[in-house]
Amino acid sequence: MEAITAPAQSQEANDLPRFTVALRPPDITPWLPGNTGLPGFTSFAATRSGPHVLIIGLMHGNEIAGAIAIDALLRAGIRPERGRLTLGFGNIEAFARFDAGNPIASRFIDEDMNRVWDIATLEGPRTSLELQRARAMRSIVDSADWVLDLHSMLWPSDPLLLCGQGARGKTLALNIGTPNLVVADCGHAGGKRLIDYPRFTAEHGDAASVLVEAGQHWQTPTVTQMSASITALLHHAGMLPNPPQPTQTTPPRFAEVTRVVTATTGRFAFVRPFRGGEIIPTSGTILAYDGIAEVRTPHDQCLLVMPSHRTGRGHTAVRLAKFQ
Repeated sequence: MEAITAPAQSQEANDLPRFTVALRPPDITPWLPGNTGLPGFTSFAATRSGPHVLIIGLMHGNEIAGAIAIDALLRAGIRPERGRLTLGFGNIEAFARFDAGNPIASRFIDEDMNRVWDIATLEGPRTSLELQRARAMRSIVDSADWVLDLHSMLWPSDPLLLCGQGARGKTLALNIGTPNLVVADCGHAGGKRLIDYPRFTAEHGDAASVLVEAGQHWQTPTVTQMSASITALLHHAGMLPNPPQPTQTTPPRFAEVTRVVTATTGRFAFVRPFRGGEIIPTSGTILAYDGIAEVRTPHDQCLLVMPSHRTGRGHTAVRLAKFQ
């Protein structure tokens, strides 16, 4: 496919730079009927007992790398050696509207589907297309032991695994091990993600969920990283034969978010175009201005997690983390 360079537009800003769309969205039509009673979700059970692993792509409709990775598994005829494997496409309505000429626009239709995963919202009175879909997905999510949520990023950043809060997510992320950066955080002011769903964060229980931010939107290396994370999880679950010999020479690093920086004005601006994964060596270094207020690093060796260079008021601008 010839790469398309398109102006990016979003609800937060209209002055975004142009992004290259180097991926072609897959035809997921054959998988939409599924076999679970929920459109877009297909499940395979082995005769040998084992965990139920759920892999979800397209929680955001424009993050097509996840759709490509799952489509490839389905076309390859994957079947688990043990347990149950469920593969699902999340926001299929938004994905159907994906346009490489305006790739930001189909992130969602009514609201971000990865900000509705708290009980009060899921069981509350309000409705939206994304809430209806999340409510429909809930029975499958509630049956899964391990969940891998596939995501990509708008701005340049090293890939990472987000494990939310709680020991089980951290353990699962470290066992997956690729990408080799694991970050624990408490999420966004705008709402709860799937990895924040109480089933995965409760003190008691066995279920765990992690989110892989595999690279930039619409880039081939992002699909490669997603596939590597999926393969590592399936090997960890005993679902694939002949686990490969480890090729990673260093264990994954673990960092914990110490501050979530949420823009309080419409004039949030970084002092320079930071890349996600950068480490700022000195405490007190100015990172940005939120209006006239300074944003500084709270400690030495401060890891920048997914800085957003066009941040609207009330949205996460960057997460600051410390290695443990």
